Parts: sequence; C-alpha cells; structure tokens
Amino acid sequence: MFPVFSPKDFPLTPFLFFTGKGGVGKTSAASALAVELVNSGKKVLIVSTDPASNLQDVFEIELTNDIMPLPALPGLSACNLDPEEAARKYREKVVDPYRGKLPGSVIQSMEEQLSGACTVEIAAFDEFTGLLASPDLKESYDHIIFDTAPTGHTLRLLQLPSAWTDFLNESTHGASCLGPLSGLDEKKELYAQTVKALSDPKQTTLMLVSRPDQGSLQEAARASTELNEIGIQNQNLLLNGVHQAVVRGDEVSEAYYRKQQTAIAEMPVSLKKVKTFEVPLVPFSLTGLTALGMLFQGTSVQAELAGKEATNKVDLPDFSGMINNLADSGKKIIFTMGKGGVGKTTVASAVAEGLAEKGKRVHLTTTDPAGRLEQLAQKEESSLISISRINPKEEVEKYKASVLSKASDTLDEASLEYMKEDLESPCTEEIALFQAFADIVARSKDEVVVIDTAPTGHTLLLLDAANSYSRELERSTGEIPLNAAELLPRLRNEEETEVVIVTLAEATPVFEAKRLQDDLKRAGINPGWWVINQSMHAAETNDPILKGRAAAEQKWIQEVSQNFAEQYTVIPWLNHDKIGYKDIKSMKGK
Repeated sequence: MFPVFSPKDFPLTPFLFFTGKGGVGKTSAASALAVELVNSGKKVLIVSTDPASNLQDVFEIELTNDIMPLPALPGLSACNLDPEEAARKYREKVVDPYRGKLPGSVIQSMEEQLSGACTVEIAAFDEFTGLLASPDLKESYDHIIFDTAPTGHTLRLLQLPSAWTDFLNESTHGASCLGPLSGLDEKKELYAQTVKALSDPKQTTLMLVSRPDQGSLQEAARASTELNEIGIQNQNLLLNGVHQAVVRGDEVSEAYYRKQQTAIAEMPVSLKKVKTFEVPLVPFSLTGLTALGMLFQGTSVQAELAGKEATNKVDLPDFSGMINNLADSGKKIIFTMGKGGVGKTTVASAVAEGLAEKGKRVHLTTTDPAGRLEQLAQKEESSLISISRINPKEEVEKYKASVLSKASDTLDEASLEYMKEDLESPCTEEIALFQAFADIVARSKDEVVVIDTAPTGHTLLLLDAANSYSRELERSTGEIPLNAAELLPRLRNEEETEVVIVTLAEATPVFEAKRLQDDLKRAGINPGWWVINQSMHAAETNDPILKGRAAAEQKWIQEVSQNFAEQYTVIPWLNHDKIGYKDIKSMKGK
C-alpha cells in the first residue's frame, strides 16, 4: 500500500529523531539506518535516550554516556545516555538545598514527585540538548540519529512561564509535574534554541515508528498531533514489520497479514496526512551489524534467514493453569499491568471469563475506549460477569475540577494558572484513573474485581507521599479520597491482591515489563504472574517468515521464565479483532 523505506531515496537532514511507543522497533530502525548510512560513506553518531534502551544489545557492545567509535564499523559512533541516572542527579540538585530545612515527610514527597516519567523526560532532554547544541559534533558527523525523541508534552513543559521556581517555593499543594522544572531558568534560552532546531525542517526530521496495529497507530497519531501543535512538522511514518510475503493456505499467515492490513486501512485520519513508508517484517532478530545491514535490503536478501526453527522448544505453561491458581487463591483484586500494545485488555477479559467459568462472580473494569467488552456480558455463559468502563477524559476533567475547587480559596489567580498547567500532565491522568478504580473496588464487596490498565508504581508512591504530605501540612488540596487511601494498603496485601504483568516475547516489551515490576516492588507490590501474550513460538505455522520470528522469541521466553517471573503462562498468537466469549475460550488449552 505504501512504498518500502529506502535510505538511498530519502532526503536526510543532519538530525534524525526516532519516536514511538515501546516495542515498535525504534532502536532497530534507527540502528539499521545508521549502518546503512555508514556503509554509503557517511559519518554517523547514534544516541539513545531511552530508559529501556537496548542499543548496546543491538550493536553487541557495551556503551556508556561517552561517545565511542564502533571498532567493527569505522565511521559509526554511539553513546547510550542514561536518563535514569540523569534524573537521579537532577533530583538531588533540586532536593538537596532543602535537606535539614524541611520535615522528612516533605523531602520524601519532593523525591517521589521527582521520580516519575516527567522528570526522566526532562533529564533526557537536558542530556541531548548538549549534543544538539555542540558545533564540534555538527562538524564531526554528517548525521546524528536520536533513538527516542522528546514528546510534545516535554517540549510544552519547557515553554511554560519563567516563574516556575517562585511558584514552587510558595506553593504547598505538591505540584506533580511542575516540580521537575525547578531550577531550570538558567537553561531556558538554550532549551528554546533546541526546540527551534527541532522545528526547522532543514535541520531535523522526525520518524514516527509504528507497528501496523491499532494501538501503535493511535499512539503515533497522538504523538504526531502533539508535535505538530508545537511546530515540529517535518514528520514521516515508518510502518515497521509489515508482512508482505503471506503464505496462502496457512491460517496463521493469512490472519497475520489480514489483521495488519485492516489496521493500516483504518489508521487515524491525522496519520493519513503524514508521508508513510513500510519496513518489511523480517524473520530474524535485529541484533549485530550483519542483521542490521539487511533490514533495508529487501525481502530477497532476507529470505536466506527465513524458516529458521527454534533450537529447543521452551516450556509453554497453559493459560488455564493461571486461572486455576487465581480461582483457588481467593484473591479479590486482580490487576493486569503492562505497557501499551501488549494486550492487557484481552488478558483481563480472559481472566474474567476464566474465573466466571469457575463459578466466581466477577466485575471487569477497563479504560479501553473501544466498546468491545460488552459482547462478553451479552453471552449467556458470562452471566456472572459485570462490566464497567472508565472514561479517562471524564475522570481527568472531574479530578481537575475537584483540585481547582479546593485550591481556589487558598491560592491567588497567578498560582491557580500555574496549577492548571500542572494538571495537564500525564501524572494527573494516572492519579485520576487510580481514584476511579478505587471507587469501583470499594463498592464491589462480593465480587472478584479484575482491573485493566492499572497505575504504575510511581503513581502509588506519589499518592502515598502526597497523603503523608497533606497530613503534615493539613492542606485540603493534597488530600486523597478515602477509597484511594484505603486501596493502597489493599494493593500491598498479597493475600487480597494479585498483579498480572502482560508482555510480548520481544526485547523491548520484556525490558519494559521488568522495569514495571521493579517499580511496583519499590511501591511494596510483588507481581505473582507474568503473561507472555501473542507468542508466535506457541502458534502453529509453516510461514517461513513467522517461523523465524518464533525462533527469535525463544530467548525472551527463557529470560522471563528463568530470571523475572515467579510464575508465567504463554498465550499463542491469535487473530483477535473482536473480544468475546468464544475468542477468550480459545486461549485455553493451547
């Protein structure tokens, strides 16, 4: 449908940014382009600012914050900026002046508010701003490629009024996202120059990377709109992993192809205005210079690696085993957690249906905007299941109105304006949704509550710290509703709550799931189950491309089972365009 991406025919600017949700292949595409450019005689620097970066795994060499040449490919240099470490240093810079001067609970609140995604994004921006502004680097390289570009949210934050610090020093309401901006006044001019360079189509090209699936394309559309709004319009869409060599008569191959083509045909209208290219699905893992050099060489070159079989079949525990365990445990709250696009909603639905078959009365709640879950409740076999849907936009607006209403009597007009800006952050949505979930759990006394799309460990810690902070200062604007306050200890009670982490058998989703698990453990929550969803290794296909993909999954299934998960189960790749009773039952017994 779209032309295949070819670096030789693409006008490349000095700065190239690759952005997209986790697991879409940003690092692989950026690295393959770097290799292709070097092989054509260019000098290239590739930089990762991704907290879950696997850049060093892709190039099979240890990387640090310092730029280093790759011995195996003269002309290519790389560095792996660690935004988590940058965020830690940044956090200390902001908090240290207050140690010994403010109560310990207030210091704890500040640290937690500076431990979220906003701080990491801004710290990462601070790191690569130095690279972008360096005249020496511009002269040394033909192209600088960034893996993971700043979001529109981060760039918008950096354009807020200059009185952040005064506001934060005077305000005690505990701003969740203006906090990361404390003390940045001295770099505001440099940041403004960087944002200007990002907006210059002669200097910068933004590559929106997406899988040909609904979730990835929706995220790409959101990012595209956000960046357009702040003037970054030199955008291109890379549809990564498009299956172009379908095997007729092979059920899995045909379904895989059909599902991708349907998602492409139904992509958001805003993305249809973006110049789009396809990157073919490859039958091998994109690690090492040889594999990277083949990504943009066409299917004929890739064919020699197709059809590769897994060396050993790894253990694939049946999904029904997890259902039996959950039913026997007597737990009342079950969360499915994971990054976008891994199938949390599908798994949550399957858990609800499985528990209903065991005779449990189940309440399933989700923030999934699609109206597919009602099919479950309409089935006679699912009469034990009740369903609710939380509308994120409505909950956020309700939460913002509540906070502003409480603050209006204590803050002046200027401070209220700053608070309104603060409430536009992703942190606000997480907290608003958490409170909505808490209300549902509180009223479901005689049911097992299955919750899809749960808050992160950072949100839990932030709420806990904000609760202590509000008690310390007796400020109504820092108050947490009773249901939310009661839910926190319930989530930490392993006899009452189970957390199911959902991932895919690929590098980035597994690394991100591990980071999520670490985050939750830091908040006192220990996930008991992992679900490896949509596994080609567990499916039955003779498609040579897909068999190669199945072989590549083996490493990641073993990584989860041996190093990360207490217990795990594997769901085979299935064509789930709709979620209903029969679809969910088909997951079991594979």
